Amino acid sequence: MPDWPHSPTHRLESTGAYMVTAATYQKHPLFRSAKRLAFLCEALLHLAPTYNWKLEAWAVFPNHYHFIATTENKATTLPTFLGHLHTVTAKEINLQDEMPGRRVWFQYWDSHITYVKSYLARLNYVHCNAVRHSLVREATLYPWCSAGWFEREAERPFYQTVMRIRSDRVKVIDEFVVDPADVE
Repeated sequence: MPDWPHSPTHRLESTGAYMVTAATYQKHPLFRSAKRLAFLCEALLHLAPTYNWKLEAWAVFPNHYHFIATTENKATTLPTFLGHLHTVTAKEINLQDEMPGRRVWFQYWDSHITYVKSYLARLNYVHCNAVRHSLVREATLYPWCSAGWFEREAERPFYQTVMRIRSDRVKVIDEFVVDPADVE
């Protein structure tokens, strides 16, 4: 079957690690504010295990998010998981803004990570994404990402390997402008 030309293709037949990027509609910073970023982050962390996804890295911003997660089952639960996440978060901020029915989420992109070096580089990319967006100088200082958790919880050699690996050549959809004023 040919790929649909107007949306990202989701090939979810395999178990393993996946990287996901999702964008708000027209890249609007709808999750601007510490309260909204915390809400989106908490919803992601709460819903992932419900759908048998183990989060390994995440970064949440006012107009997009990235995460890396693994599944021991086929990845076919990913659309349901993200649909649930997007429905819950859209309803809440639309309620807060008194804008029922407003479109909040645009679409998401996923990629199955099959090589160890690619996996490590993407872990680095997601953990350090707030630095790339010039929001903080040190990734562990951004409260809506996994960098601090990773530093505390990962075995030291693994942490050092991930943080040393280059991720500047990782091909990720990340053409988002994040205004530092939107994350305060």
